[in-house]
Amino acid sequence: QLQLVESGGGLVQPGGSLRLSCAASGGTLDYYAKCWFRQAPGKEREVLSCISSSAGATYYADSVKGRFTISRDNAKNTVYLQMNSLRPEDTAVYYCAAIFGDYGLGSRPLRDYDYWGQGAQVTVSS
Repeated sequence: QLQLVESGGGLVQPGGSLRLSCAASGGTLDYYAKCWFRQAPGKEREVLSCISSSAGATYYADSVKGRFTISRDNAKNTVYLQMNSLRPEDTAVYYCAAIFGDYGLGSRPLRDYDYWGQGAQVTVSS
């Protein structure tokens, strides 16, 4: 059974950058597609970015395209989300998740995801 632990959240100023990390234990992430989600107060959880198990394909939501970058380091069993040009609207709890299979990248129902991290708060404010 995989466990996912996020780190790197915190308070940043508008226009700033932050890198989130999602480290897995209990097994390898290699065979899973990996995604980042966020959920702001009163809103539904939304998918931001995904990377296929082979890293040959990525998905980005329009709201973060060009600002956020997803990557992985198989040796560290970790997936990252580099967030640049942050805006107050980016304030949310950010989650990483893993799902077996690469089909429907970025469009599979939330209930289909096999593993979830605990969430990390990101606050963008001056």
